[in-house]
Amino acid sequence: MQRFNGYRVMWIFIFFDLPTDTAKERKAAAGFRKALLKDGFRMFQFSIYLRHCPSRENAEVHVSRVKKILPPDGLIGILTITDKQFGSMELYHGKTKAEAPPTGQQLELF
Repeated sequence: MQRFNGYRVMWIFIFFDLPTDTAKERKAAAGFRKALLKDGFRMFQFSIYLRHCPSRENAEVHVSRVKKILPPDGLIGILTITDKQFGSMELYHGKTKAEAPPTGQQLELF
């Protein structure tokens, strides 16, 4: 039986800087954000979204979905890291140390 492992569980980060000068560009940017939310991503910061994935294979599926919905303009970055790497990130609200976002829940069937 394979258990969750800090080196197998993955996090996907989507970083983006999208133009919003015209109504068409604003619509494309909003559509991209809504599509990320629909695919299970959560807002980490305004232009950084993240998603917890139980495996590398699952992460690859979500990365390919993001690639299909890329807007025509702007700068988009996709970063995939292990849960172990994510766990070493330090977060702060001002000078106060903050907790990392919660991980997804595992459903185990016997």
